[in-house]
Amino acid sequence: METNKHRNTKIIATLGPASSNRAMIERLALAGANVFRLNFSHGSHAEHQARLACIREVESSLGRPIGILADLQGPKLRLGVFANEKAVLKNGDEFVLDMQDEPGTQQRVTLPHAEIFAGLQPGHDLLIDDGKVRLRVLDCDDKSAQTLVVVGGTVSNRKGVNLPQTALPLSALTPKDREDLAFALAMGVDWVALSFVQRPEDVLELRELVQNRAGIVAKIEKPLAIQHLDDIVTAADAVMVARGDLGVEVAAEEVPLLQRQIIRSARNAGKPVIVATQMLESMVHSPAPTRAETSDVATAVYDAVDAVMLSAESAAGDYPEQAVEVMQRVIGRVESDPLYRETSRAIRTATLPEPADAIGAAVKTIAEVLPLSATVTYTTSGASALRIAHERPRTPILGLTPRLSTARRLTLTWGVHPVLSKDASNVEEMVLLAKLAASASGFTDGERPFAIVAGMPFGTSGSTNLLRMVWPESTLAKLSQQGSIEYKDSFFAGAESL
Repeated sequence: METNKHRNTKIIATLGPASSNRAMIERLALAGANVFRLNFSHGSHAEHQARLACIREVESSLGRPIGILADLQGPKLRLGVFANEKAVLKNGDEFVLDMQDEPGTQQRVTLPHAEIFAGLQPGHDLLIDDGKVRLRVLDCDDKSAQTLVVVGGTVSNRKGVNLPQTALPLSALTPKDREDLAFALAMGVDWVALSFVQRPEDVLELRELVQNRAGIVAKIEKPLAIQHLDDIVTAADAVMVARGDLGVEVAAEEVPLLQRQIIRSARNAGKPVIVATQMLESMVHSPAPTRAETSDVATAVYDAVDAVMLSAESAAGDYPEQAVEVMQRVIGRVESDPLYRETSRAIRTATLPEPADAIGAAVKTIAEVLPLSATVTYTTSGASALRIAHERPRTPILGLTPRLSTARRLTLTWGVHPVLSKDASNVEEMVLLAKLAASASGFTDGERPFAIVAGMPFGTSGSTNLLRMVWPESTLAKLSQQGSIEYKDSFFAGAESL
């Protein structure tokens, strides 16, 4: 836990050809990775299963929970093929997209997706090959579309198509996704990321299949999702700012604004939020990042996001371990900056009129007044740890839980250090287990108190209603001698000694 002990922001590392063996996965974990992403857009089931087995071996070896995120591919909309493998489109040309099963020409090409024609309207744009070519619909029906070439260029076989303005009447889950999902859940992944989210119903469809066997991350990568952002955040367990497709479908200058909007929506709801895509892109082939990239990571950390993610940098790059180390160093430097607390506090979040949020707000206030060494939360489902983290207190959070699945999911949450522990049956046992966990994890120094957050009756999910202070014996004696407190008659009379 030493690498991660004083860090709030978590690191997600994608596994791939450059990081598939146990030795490299262990090095990435030691460098600071908290969660590993399995990208189901690439690789076979056998390859993913082998990587997952290595992660679990590393988890056992290091003695700390490690999260696993299965990222589903989602629908991939592509052109058909050309008779000459490609065509050069010029600005002002007219070009037809249709359903004919014939090789494309300079004037037309197959677009084998009836759903696209069902949603297209005149004036909508189609972006080909990550936006390198832009077509605007002049006229359309349910089988074809007459378009104007707004931005010309070369289009070739099976290039991808993006539709930023078109609501497509199709599920975010393809048959391949359903197969991948069943396989991932059977392997025991902790999180499932859903691509191509357009509306909250997409998330609810996935939830019906997952049935609480994993947390759900909604990837916000389409402009239409922004129109339903708060509802999508409510439906999901976490959200990802997926800047890849989002950067294709909106103007580049809009992406930072949308990133902030998504972060604020998630923070307000108390849902973990991940910033992803091209964070250290140059490190795919360079041992050092650019200044702009480190600033990009730092900006996300200043916004108090829960996690930052590496994609190609750790999956297929030449320097996967160094990329994680750079993330670790940037996060550590930002979180040690006094302005970090000021910046994160500037983001106002909603506090619900519920005991868990009241206690979370109290912990935040106490940590501002007293030099707490940690906050220990007892949590079965992870909810109480999430609500404490929602307040971004000035104290590390130890998430004690009897469920390994909960411990692994909490690896994604800001400031939470999950610890597997048996459940307490009474207050005395609760205090004892908290002392042992805080001491073993290195979060007590014999001088500062720590807080315990729990629910009674014990073991009941969603019952957070108790806040208890635990003071070291030496501190109590010193305060009593100074006249700061009367140990027998003070508010802390029930406090336990370490």
